[in-house]
Amino acid sequence: MEIEDEMEVEEAKSAPNSALFKRHGLKNSIQTNFGDDYVFQIAAKDDWTSMAVSLSTDEVKLYSPVTGQYLGQCKGHSATINQISFAGPSSPHVLYSCSSDSTIRAWDSRSCQQVSCISTGPSQEIFSFSFGGSGANLLAAGCNSQIIFWDWRTMKQAACLEEAHMDDVTQVHFVPNNQSKLVSGSVDGLMCLFDTSGNINDDDHLMSVFNVGTSIGKVGFLGEANHKLWCLTHIETLSVWDLNDARTEANFEDARILASNSWTNEHVDYFVDCHYSGEDDRLWVIGGTNNGTFGYFPVNYGTTRRIESTEAVFQGGHTGIVRSVFPLSSIPGRASKTNGIFGWTGGEDGRLCCWSSDELTDKTCSWISNTLVAKSPTNRRKGRHSPY
Repeated sequence: MEIEDEMEVEEAKSAPNSALFKRHGLKNSIQTNFGDDYVFQIAAKDDWTSMAVSLSTDEVKLYSPVTGQYLGQCKGHSATINQISFAGPSSPHVLYSCSSDSTIRAWDSRSCQQVSCISTGPSQEIFSFSFGGSGANLLAAGCNSQIIFWDWRTMKQAACLEEAHMDDVTQVHFVPNNQSKLVSGSVDGLMCLFDTSGNINDDDHLMSVFNVGTSIGKVGFLGEANHKLWCLTHIETLSVWDLNDARTEANFEDARILASNSWTNEHVDYFVDCHYSGEDDRLWVIGGTNNGTFGYFPVNYGTTRRIESTEAVFQGGHTGIVRSVFPLSSIPGRASKTNGIFGWTGGEDGRLCCWSSDELTDKTCSWISNTLVAKSPTNRRKGRHSPY
């Protein structure tokens, strides 16, 4: 098994004294599959005993986030898995996944067995889901131009919104600390805010519409009481919105150029995600290159609107496009459980990379799942994969 040389992470001298941006190195890596298989998304349990990884093979694999040990796999989906998420403290072992095969499935992460399944029927792909409502039992799903709701306790459909969007609904999120409100985002370039209390319908429950103007990829919350939204689009633009007033606070249509100009590496080819620290009230956009390098770029969306110089650049782990960045050392209460791990990343090279948050890292090592069978190497696609 190949032992890799330690890879250091470049860090700007102006980086703040934050737990997120201590000196980092590549701690180890895992080859999840062979050939042209991608890592799509990484999610972890609250107690930090299991980490789920969705793959382009339409399955989810489970690993120990501390040791990297392979724990098992969940197989059942027959099309692209678009989102995975662990349940909250009330059901800590339950893992949820949604797919273009028209299903949302629940898995027992200890046995890797499916425990329940909801289907929209053959005509609806499911791109996103979120649990909320007054009792956290209302399940919302973003589908082909519709948002469908179920009561998870009875597994019965509760409502369907058909008029707000005209194209695939890529994002649905109940607002943290205000679980009756739901934010959606779509390929049609609109974000919508709904009130889901009472009998949900198109006429009475649409509160606000945000016109982003281009296909929406990811949406998240920031600010005090989560009263702001950040939005990344499929053409790599970034915007920040006031949720209460439905107005734009900052719009970075040339975000990739601004980010590229703020570091000495290659041109930023894409954005992976955004990361918000409530403790510091700071927002970073995570940008990457096609050869696997990625960095954290601070976003100033106040009076002076700019994307600032990188505060951390991660190199030497991935050889392809990075699809998921999951920081762990920045999560409150995790410091004693992460074993010096900053977080994990996954990409189109089929690799999981574990990054150390220690100033002095041990030699890195590689793991290969014992369930894999070697295949002949094939030419890997260089373009970024997208379902749209």
